Amino acid sequence: MQLEAVGKRFANGYVALESFSLALRPGQFTSLIGPSGCGKSTVLNLMAGLSHPTAGRLDWGPAGKPDIGFVFQEPTLMPWATVAQNVALPFTLTGRRAAMERACEEHLAKVGLSGFADAYPRQLSGGMKMRASIARALASRPALLLLDEPFGALDEITRFDLIDQLLALWLGQTFTTLFVTHSITESVFMSQRVVVMGGKPGKVLADITIDEPYPRRPGLRAEARYAAWCGEVLDALRGAA
Repeated sequence: MQLEAVGKRFANGYVALESFSLALRPGQFTSLIGPSGCGKSTVLNLMAGLSHPTAGRLDWGPAGKPDIGFVFQEPTLMPWATVAQNVALPFTLTGRRAAMERACEEHLAKVGLSGFADAYPRQLSGGMKMRASIARALASRPALLLLDEPFGALDEITRFDLIDQLLALWLGQTFTTLFVTHSITESVFMSQRVVVMGGKPGKVLADITIDEPYPRRPGLRAEARYAAWCGEVLDALRGAA
């Protein structure tokens, strides 16, 4: 699945992307990092079908466009619906009700929300809301998961916990992942590959392989090679700035 020489010009004339190309390998965990306004979220929206390119094309390969899960910056839960009803939304919208209940229970358990199926969003903390949002995105077992800075507003401890849970889910289901973040340390710890964007219109400035096996242990953050990868991403971001 890839974007080939994609351009995106908005109605007001602003050009977010020009001749932008990015290929994702099946099952790979890729992070997309870059300064604000360089087009990261535009890339996600194009891949999700929420927006359409004004030049170039999206090539999904012989299998065609996959099922896609999307986790936004905000949890975007329906306040009038329970956690279970929010997680079941993809099944409700597509009419796939047969496996709905089991899938919802399974993914609520995987994100640590087993006892909160009947709770409402107003009763949850920020971290719990994001867990519910991740469970909703993954309950229908998408082949491609897109995440747009989902942990940016969370405290450090909650962020580390959710990073570990997301990686465990990815290892268990091996869906292709494109993760947008502003955090260098987050991108290096989670990913097999960090793509650095910059410029206006946005372009790829660096494509860095993180050659570290999974599961990623917490102690990795204190090791010299982790610091070296972070330094490589930082150097690329300085070029972007």
